Amino acid sequence: MPLKKSTPDFILILVTLTLLAIGLIMVYSASAVWANYKFNDSFFFAKRQLLFAGLGFAAMFLMMNIDYWSWRKWAKPILIVCFILLLVVLIPGIGMERNGSRSWIGVGAFSIQPSEFIKLALIAFLAKFLSEKQRYITTVKKGLGPSLALVFLAFGLIMLQPDLGTGTVMVGTCIVMLFIAGARIFHFAVLGLIGLAGFVGLILSAPYRMARITSFLDPWKDPLNSGFQIIQSLYAIGPGGLFGLGLGESRQKFFYLPEPQTDFIFAILSEELGFIGGSLVILLFALLLWRGIKIALGAPDLYGSFLAVGIISMIAIQVMINIGVVTGLMPVTGITLPFLSYGGSSLTIMLMAVGVLLNISRYARV
Repeated sequence: MPLKKSTPDFILILVTLTLLAIGLIMVYSASAVWANYKFNDSFFFAKRQLLFAGLGFAAMFLMMNIDYWSWRKWAKPILIVCFILLLVVLIPGIGMERNGSRSWIGVGAFSIQPSEFIKLALIAFLAKFLSEKQRYITTVKKGLGPSLALVFLAFGLIMLQPDLGTGTVMVGTCIVMLFIAGARIFHFAVLGLIGLAGFVGLILSAPYRMARITSFLDPWKDPLNSGFQIIQSLYAIGPGGLFGLGLGESRQKFFYLPEPQTDFIFAILSEELGFIGGSLVILLFALLLWRGIKIALGAPDLYGSFLAVGIISMIAIQVMINIGVVTGLMPVTGITLPFLSYGGSSLTIMLMAVGVLLNISRYARV
């Protein structure tokens, strides 16, 4: 599409890099004690996160300079590859199991998580489908039905791992895209009832999920098992007060809060930097959301708008779930905090997604 290309959104770049810098600092602070104990190297996780950040930044820069219409052209083959990887990860001997989930494929000393990559691939494909078939979105046969079939196929494969948290983020993101595209409220109401029934079924089918629900309602009922993580998270947030205990001064990272550099890094951040530090991070995410919405509204075509909506929805939903879990407002789901939590696949995908968003901003009327 022959449109004039401008400079990428400076505020979005600044916010992303600020969150990334905070994440690198907090990964070291949260993981130093555990890394020193397990690997005799307090920088073990920090060094790997720095490598992931470098790879992710390179991917963001690359995506920022590749016209986002390329995603439209390659959306289908990329999605097929991601589906194949979701199948491969289930093969014993290939898929790596951690904490009861077979979600990773080992590549040398590192591993990749296919379920993270399919989130972005599905956003790109759904944006293509909706931009071409929007006039059918109010019908089940030609619009909503095929979209949901694809989404729930991906969700089903992710649940075979199982990984309810990632699947929930993916489905939530796609639902937002369908809603923005103009799907009927009645269809969403029916879908919501079916989804609620399915969600209850998934919880009842796995004892550990039921334990997470009961521990969410009353974590002190089983404080040494299912309620342990959320109790320790609240013990971290509470003493932080207004200004925190000071950077590096967390007490909960001393083997109380399990692997604090991952899903519960916001608890350590709140403990060390207090309400002010936690609020600053939330404000940065809100600023990122605002810029993403502006880019989506100013995109030059429907595909760019839907792609931007999908990316910003994915980030926003993941942030809300993670912080909701850490503060005890939602059951534990195992979702990372974008740009801050330790994790190669998640960080790389988030930075790639921001790179695509930045490319859209080069053509958008922001």
